[in-house]
Amino acid sequence: MQTVSTESLDAFEAARPRLFGIAYRMLGSAAEAEDVVQDAWLRWQGTNHEEIREPVAFLTTTVTRLAINALQSARVQRETYIGPWLPEPVDTSADPYLGAERGEALEMAVLLLLEKLPAAERAAYVLREAFDYDYHQIAALLETTEANCRQMVTRAKKHLATERRATVSRQQQERLLDLFLAAAQTGDTAALEKLFTADIVSLADGGGVVTAARVPVLGRERVAQVVAFFGQRFGPEMRTTRMELNGEPALVLVQGTEPFAIIHMEATDEGVHRMLWVMNPAKLKNIAALSQI
Repeated sequence: MQTVSTESLDAFEAARPRLFGIAYRMLGSAAEAEDVVQDAWLRWQGTNHEEIREPVAFLTTTVTRLAINALQSARVQRETYIGPWLPEPVDTSADPYLGAERGEALEMAVLLLLEKLPAAERAAYVLREAFDYDYHQIAALLETTEANCRQMVTRAKKHLATERRATVSRQQQERLLDLFLAAAQTGDTAALEKLFTADIVSLADGGGVVTAARVPVLGRERVAQVVAFFGQRFGPEMRTTRMELNGEPALVLVQGTEPFAIIHMEATDEGVHRMLWVMNPAKLKNIAALSQI
């Protein structure tokens, strides 16, 4: 393995936020994204840097291709995942766009929809919409034609447009979280039902490690009952705080000094139509600033 010069090390560190941002959007997992970035670093160490004219382009290509391979393996593993699989939340308070030009393909709802796309199509969409790569660059990176890249991005956009609902403003999201927390803490099912749409879905990711519903909970009455029951734990031993995760406000439930669950709510003007509960401890350990919670 070659010795890495200070210049080459600096080039990698400068590109790291972008590399992680690409890998995370591809995999929906901070842990898996870190593995991909680490693998890219090892390859960078073994590269003749004098032959690399554009380090960022080289590293982006490396990470994207590694992420495509990792996603294909991850999907096989996720087929046997216990209960619903949800993306691993990331703290975006310090970096709202997570290394990207725009905050696209970062919200939990979008990451879930991207799971349904072929890996190359997901990569084309991420590179174009979040990182503003032109189609010529994407084509070279994915080893295909510009026309094919345009088709992949168009298909991805149509998929998202078809399945994604219009979202409320940041201010409305904050207000809904306040109302939800107040109703959950008092077990007020009637107040909870008023916040939910008739077709609300609640998904809980415990990964088979902690107690969590292993099937989706459907309908405002059933979801309200589950929340009210869970809200009984919102006592002195359970604290709540607000964090910006994946570019959106979310509730973090904390026991002692450790996060117990993260709650994301998706809402339209009609109300909250989906709740996401991330409870798998492995997906909570990377949330930053826990000492300040």
